[in-house]
Amino acid sequence: MAAQELATLESHQYDVLVIGSGGAGLRAAVQAAAVPGVSVGIIGKSLLGKAHTVMAEGGVAASLGNLDQWDGWETHFYDTMRSGHFINNYRIVEVFAKEAAERVLELEEWGAVFDRTPDGKIMQRPFGAHTFRRLAHIGDRTGMELLRTLQYKAISQNIDVFQEVTVTKLFRDENGAVSGALAYYRATGKFVLFRAKAVVLATGGWGKLYKVTSNSWESTGDGAALAFRIGAELMDMEMVQFHPTGMVWPPGVRGLLVTEGVRGEGGLLYNSEGERFMLTYDPERKELSSRDVVARSIYKEVQAGRGTPHGGAWLDITHRGPEFIKRKLPGMYEQYLTLADVDITKEKFEVAPTCHYTMGGVRVEPETCATNIPGLFAAGEVACGLHGANRLGGNSLADLLVFGRRAGDGALAYIQGRDDVADVPGSEIEAEMQRVLRPFSISQGENPYQIHEDLQEIMSNHAGIVRDQGMLEEGLAKLLELKERAQNMAITGSQVYNPGWHAVFDVQSMLTIAELIFRGALARKESRGAHWRTDYPDELPEMGQWNFVQDLDGDAVRVREVAVPVMPQELAQLFERGMAPGVYASQQQAKEK
Repeated sequence: MAAQELATLESHQYDVLVIGSGGAGLRAAVQAAAVPGVSVGIIGKSLLGKAHTVMAEGGVAASLGNLDQWDGWETHFYDTMRSGHFINNYRIVEVFAKEAAERVLELEEWGAVFDRTPDGKIMQRPFGAHTFRRLAHIGDRTGMELLRTLQYKAISQNIDVFQEVTVTKLFRDENGAVSGALAYYRATGKFVLFRAKAVVLATGGWGKLYKVTSNSWESTGDGAALAFRIGAELMDMEMVQFHPTGMVWPPGVRGLLVTEGVRGEGGLLYNSEGERFMLTYDPERKELSSRDVVARSIYKEVQAGRGTPHGGAWLDITHRGPEFIKRKLPGMYEQYLTLADVDITKEKFEVAPTCHYTMGGVRVEPETCATNIPGLFAAGEVACGLHGANRLGGNSLADLLVFGRRAGDGALAYIQGRDDVADVPGSEIEAEMQRVLRPFSISQGENPYQIHEDLQEIMSNHAGIVRDQGMLEEGLAKLLELKERAQNMAITGSQVYNPGWHAVFDVQSMLTIAELIFRGALARKESRGAHWRTDYPDELPEMGQWNFVQDLDGDAVRVREVAVPVMPQELAQLFERGMAPGVYASQQQAKEK
């Protein structure tokens, strides 16, 4: 069958191939396609406009200073490094903080419709652990507006878009550079080869590893797994963010995101005894503490027997009034009314931590988003280095804009002088086709849906919001047994409209990523940010010197300690006063007056 398909294989060739059609992928494609004569293709696992970017609802973080004049890139840098517990790559954070505002204004020029201040500037709201009101927003649908704007910008350019296509393998040429990808159309099962001078990965995260998650079905770690299998380095894989506020009830919507914008607009958290428990856990920042702190606080309240009826906390914003809530949080109002029969303008509602984001990912260079594989670039959630041990709310959308653009520029610079697109040997293509078709030939094999369910059980019970050595070791052992079972996943039917077949490759990607999470979590013997180990409850200075980088050593996973880049003195001095630069500047001016 594979040899027959090879004879009639559909093939496309591009200068720059982008895998992933969310915010980072679209921004990279727009940047690359802006140069005349450069051919660009985008591959999307789902439909164009249907990406996890839409789940980033609260806003995009950028130091515009429209409401708080003392905000600037230095304070955004300060907040991001502190929230990441200083294992972020300082240069990535510096680039990000300096360029975020420009990228937001650029998005506005392209048609994004932001909420406005009375004098016509872009409105900004407060968010957890941001010193100032920094999040530019469109109600509570910011990610959707960002994606819509980039989508229209992309289709106005000469960019080919392939929707509902699954990539199963990346190829490398004889010099080790990436040379293309094999994929198939999800509707028909027909294989398609993409050859390219450069490839940009923008495939998002892997939240579907967990039972309770805000992520949609696409988030199965495909891009990170594809890169890892051809030798790419992945880093900080132990860092998985559990957003403090997901829906709890009814069961069918458990984990669905409740935007941080609710707390940003004044929402308050209470336990079952009516206590505002964040006054105890973080008296200064309260409900607007960082996500890792708020998520752990809710977890601790539930464990202490002070949880809500369905195992969470109460979130209450009724004091802001119906008109304000419907204007500022229309999506949340509709979400709870439609899905839970709860009117948030009149009553409090239950929330609990949900797997939301992955700080780890493919290791990239700050300036170009280049990986250690020549010609392969990565941007957005699939990449790492910006967020460290914990992501600040709103930084994800700015990340897409800043590093989506830089990945596009990096790919453009790489292809300069590369006249030819390398051929992919037919033997490699045929071998991959045979691998992809193998589940059809297995009888009485494993059900991929059962493997996924068992995987979610393992991850949720052994590598969730709380961890310890025994829990992690037991979970890894179970995972390795599951990987053996998964070798014999079987499906029936044909290649046409076969969701069971698609699930096989989702599960393969997630199993690859899950092992890296366990091995990274076992290596980091401390608690830092989102990584909470009860057997090592303290944040240890010596552990803060290292990122854990993983790659393949033959067929085995290798875990290495790599030194966190040391900040130059001009950046390090921003932290010497113990307060954000903007706060210090405002205090100095007040003294002078």
